[in-house]
Amino acid sequence: MPRRDMGLAAVVILIWGVNFVAAAIGMESLPPLLLSAVRFTLVALPAVFLVKPPRMGIWPVVLSGAFMGGLQFGLLYTGMRLGMPAGLASLVLQVQTLFTVVIAALVLREKPTTTQVAGILLGIVGMAVVGAQHIAHAPAWPFLMTIAAAASWATGNVITRRHPPRTGFSLVVWSALVPPVPLFLASVAFDGLQANLDALAHVSLRSAIGVAFVAYGASMVGYGLWNLLLSRHSAATVAPWSMFVPVVGAVAAWLYNGERPTPAGLLGAAITVTGVLLALGVGNRLLRRRVDRPDPTPHTEPPGL
Repeated sequence: MPRRDMGLAAVVILIWGVNFVAAAIGMESLPPLLLSAVRFTLVALPAVFLVKPPRMGIWPVVLSGAFMGGLQFGLLYTGMRLGMPAGLASLVLQVQTLFTVVIAALVLREKPTTTQVAGILLGIVGMAVVGAQHIAHAPAWPFLMTIAAAASWATGNVITRRHPPRTGFSLVVWSALVPPVPLFLASVAFDGLQANLDALAHVSLRSAIGVAFVAYGASMVGYGLWNLLLSRHSAATVAPWSMFVPVVGAVAAWLYNGERPTPAGLLGAAITVTGVLLALGVGNRLLRRRVDRPDPTPHTEPPGL
């Protein structure tokens, strides 16, 4: 991956890391599923009238919206509603990296390198260290729903990889037409129609700013760049970047409300970062530079006899 694309990936993980704080602020006024429905509505309208279709066929767009939008966030937010802690949810969701690589290998025949596999597995070990103190107490069904959300995200990644869009942004906008109605109906089923209408009528300015960041920052910019990267590079090259998100999210939570990481959390974060860097081939590049570096010692011919 060239430096320019690495910079774009870094922008994505920064936005997504802060996104969990923004979503928590948005949910101060809106129930989780309603927040997600509003999110995709804001992404789709009015942009869909201004942005050209992604030129990848209607079904890939619908499936992308269903898996990366409706199913991913419907399962994730429902799991959070049923007791899955937000911090643990953000961590478990990143298992999508492993799902993405496996599905891409089976469907697209994109075989990851040994180094990429080792790095991804090491990153997952690091995330397990971070979440170990919480996983034992996590409710079973919400935990499984978060795993399913990760699988949905991974499926959407592979769809995007198989059917590259005109632009990542166009896919985000047009696929956002799919999730709002199912998510709103799910919110009505959980909370009731009147509760949803009351929530919409009494959204605070603070929550509105959080929702705006989730819609325009995390979805439009974040997923727009993510889809662009998937159209350029293999799934095994792009997917590991998301494992940085919980690390950035932990820093954002610390700055926002003083949530200090535990020693286990710091250790797990260090392991995760090491694994991601290994998966991205940073170690290989450094080793090659060292090997290719010219010997600074001048070579002189021995004096003639």
